[in-house]
Amino acid sequence: MSDQFTDEVTALLDDFHIETPSWGYADTGTRFGKFFQDAAAIDINDKLTDAGEVHRVTGCCPAVAVHVLWDFDENTDPSQVSELARQCGVRIGSINPNVFQDLEYKLGSFGNPDEAVRNQALEHCVHSIQLGQQLQSREVTLWFADGTNYPGQDNIRERKKRFEHCLQMCHRELSEDQILLVEYKPFEPAFYQTDIADWGMAYLYAKKAGPQARVLVDTGHHYVAQNIEQIVAWLLDEEMLGGFHFNDRRYADDDLTLGSIDPYQIFRIFTEIHRYAFDHGGQYPDIAYMVDQSHNLKAKTEAMIQTAMVAQELYVKAALVDYAALSGHQQAGRIVDAERTLQDAFATDVRPGIAQWREQRGLHRDPLQAHRESGYTQTAASDRRKRRQEMGLTQAASYA
Repeated sequence: MSDQFTDEVTALLDDFHIETPSWGYADTGTRFGKFFQDAAAIDINDKLTDAGEVHRVTGCCPAVAVHVLWDFDENTDPSQVSELARQCGVRIGSINPNVFQDLEYKLGSFGNPDEAVRNQALEHCVHSIQLGQQLQSREVTLWFADGTNYPGQDNIRERKKRFEHCLQMCHRELSEDQILLVEYKPFEPAFYQTDIADWGMAYLYAKKAGPQARVLVDTGHHYVAQNIEQIVAWLLDEEMLGGFHFNDRRYADDDLTLGSIDPYQIFRIFTEIHRYAFDHGGQYPDIAYMVDQSHNLKAKTEAMIQTAMVAQELYVKAALVDYAALSGHQQAGRIVDAERTLQDAFATDVRPGIAQWREQRGLHRDPLQAHRESGYTQTAASDRRKRRQEMGLTQAASYA
């Protein structure tokens, strides 16, 4: 293994796990329509099977996030889902309630002026928390489309109070092992004001919810000029960073594959995490690394494998930064040297070292090549085309 790959870096790779989303394996699209792929998952069985394939070739994606309304109905047995995940070589990861899809949420969920709608949203979130307990899932991830489109539409301060109350009620339902992750987004679909529009709002909501609540940073949910690594650094220092939704964006919320637009930014985010560990005697923060991407054009399992590979590369590059030297340069005000310390690590080709790490763990040196050579996508496409025909499903009906 290359000189840069010390035992410490190798151990970091062993511990760096990435959760993939069940919805990332199904047909998706834009607000204008869906884009269909023959190999797209039809149901939770397919999703877990696809996730198992991703973990099989990467060795770093052992958990699958589930979306409650899209993956479960009144006939779904949680224990059977857990067992199926086990058979596929993965486990159930974060639980994601859905309080944005039903027509009742047109004016919001937790922020809705109608108490009956708020109670409906709260009941669903509590059910999701309890489902997570049955599935032995630690993270409950909350994202809200709540906001208003027009000045005067609603009382902004009252909406804030409604959210605080509902989040506190959710927190009361957590088991001692569960964590409530509060996600934020600057805009869309609410275009006048969004109820959780930035990390500061998410931070305040999480603090008021209770001690088991943290902030979730979606790397795509920011304006172009926003310094995400500064947000990460602040949340780390406040011990309020609970997890990431990995993706990339050209504008503000594109859900493109990780590192496809600005890999240096993801690298800089990882440096803040490694620097935190360096400053705390090698103790890494407890962070959930999750993917949230919309693979409209790329083949779904391929895109997920590519994302995992890129995440590993950028994580290792950031681990190779000489943080002792960086600290010295910063203390002395040697700006050029400090910046070059980051740039040198980013310029390091870590792919041979990661390939060797894979070989040592019985994996193929190139997960994408292993996946393609297996013929998995072709087999899945053939099987799922046939099943759709037998079930009388149109492509449009096969999403959930």
